[in-house]
Amino acid sequence: MIEMQEVYKKYPNGVTAINGIDVKISQGDFVYVVGPSGAGKSTFIKMMYREESPTAGSIMVNGVNIAKLKLKRVPLFRRNIGVVFQDFKLLPMLTVYENVAFALEVIEENPKYIKKRVMEVLDLVNLKHKARMLPTELSGGEQQRVSIARSIVNSPKVVIADEPTGNLDPDTSWEIMNIFEEINTRGTTVVMATHNKEIVNTIKHRVIAIESGRIVRDEQRGDYGYES
Repeated sequence: MIEMQEVYKKYPNGVTAINGIDVKISQGDFVYVVGPSGAGKSTFIKMMYREESPTAGSIMVNGVNIAKLKLKRVPLFRRNIGVVFQDFKLLPMLTVYENVAFALEVIEENPKYIKKRVMEVLDLVNLKHKARMLPTELSGGEQQRVSIARSIVNSPKVVIADEPTGNLDPDTSWEIMNIFEEINTRGTTVVMATHNKEIVNTIKHRVIAIESGRIVRDEQRGDYGYES
């Protein structure tokens, strides 16, 4: 599913964000990525969907070595990857329905299938009744649920989430986590970078801890391991 071998990432300013990582994430895994600020978590996450490229090493995702993937092939590769951001990244002038449908329209899916599939995922995130609203008419938690719906509408094999509860209150964060749990139960791999100690320690999954660009801990049903 996802395998990194001897991966390094050095930025032009001389900062080494990833310093020799080897890791394998299997289909159906749920993985938390934790560590101090500046440890390299975001770079680690971004390399999985080719937002960043490694300086050296191999990154296999769904059987493709994305370290060597040409830029023109990246959009096609990303069709099997769902990405959820901390700041939602919704299109403000489009309705909830249109934001989710857009991901299928760009790959020219059949309109009848688009309508059916969009309403299915909006039902999963409990937003079917707000399909015609604009993002500005929603709470932060509802906007994040739209973002999740958009990330899974293509039925991706893996969903990558970068601090998806970072801007949300505690109650809303638990609601969002319940959705990720359901997605994972249905067979989708979930990789989530997070600083939320309570979530990691309560909803147990594999924990990968990164410090100074290296994996220092990789535990099944691990704890967060850092002070809040």
